[in-house]
Amino acid sequence: MSSSSDAAAIGTEPLRSSRLRARFAKRIPQAWRTPLGITGAAVAVLWILVAVLGPVLWPYGPLAQDFPRLEAPSGAHWFGTDELGRDVFTRVLAGAQVTVPLALLLVGLSVVVGGILGLAAGFFGRWVDETVMRLTDLVMAFPIVILAMVVAAALGASLVNAVLAALVVSWPAYARVTRGLVVGVRTADYVLADRLLGFSALRSLRTDIVPMVVGPVLILATLDIGTATLLLSGLSFLGLGAKPPTAEWGSMVSTAVQNFDSWWLGVFPGLAILTVVMAFNFLGDALRDALDPRTAGVLGKAETR
Repeated sequence: MSSSSDAAAIGTEPLRSSRLRARFAKRIPQAWRTPLGITGAAVAVLWILVAVLGPVLWPYGPLAQDFPRLEAPSGAHWFGTDELGRDVFTRVLAGAQVTVPLALLLVGLSVVVGGILGLAAGFFGRWVDETVMRLTDLVMAFPIVILAMVVAAALGASLVNAVLAALVVSWPAYARVTRGLVVGVRTADYVLADRLLGFSALRSLRTDIVPMVVGPVLILATLDIGTATLLLSGLSFLGLGAKPPTAEWGSMVSTAVQNFDSWWLGVFPGLAILTVVMAFNFLGDALRDALDPRTAGVLGKAETR
């Protein structure tokens, strides 16, 4: 009897584990389980951990000049050394503490500024809508990079001013998207019914309209993190952002131009920028597929098949 019960228990273990996996899989949207979605999430989390952990992961000091200059990648220095004898691998990791948080901060500020202005323009309309939309048209009439360069040069070259300059050119996109979503929702029956019941404008915005706007704005923000990374790195590359000896990916690529024969000086910071941009683009695409009812329905049918 004991042997038969043991055999039965052993036979049910794979069944239980398969049921647990099925329950766990159902709680995760199919869009998040695509190869690109998983890859984007893994790389994004990896870079965020590198930025958070900081010195724990650094094999050397980012400003230490104790090594041979312009040494090619080797076992001792995986990404080689730069023109001052600093370890490039350490400086790439240290650069994540600068570029990644600033990109997230820039996107967050753009969402707040553009979202508030877009909500006001779409909900109140009339002169508020005209003022906000004409201001967005004015900003978007200029090329983004050139306008950011002008603002950064006027404010002075620094990381803080680079973020402010990038904010000036980034918020109009969120204002336009938010305004368009609010205009499509504010005339819905449930919004008008709540207003007739005595809801104030702020309460109607908070309870009826904002929940319908959060999803698309969140998708745009996720996709925009890569753009923010490129913009901030570009300003640093042009000398309008981080200044030496700060370890920042754009300034590292700019320094590599002066030592073009040492290919590793520009390749590895460039790859860091590339992986961050691609990771958040993949993550934004997966988020869009997960929140879009039409796409989610197609993926769900494919999964059941």
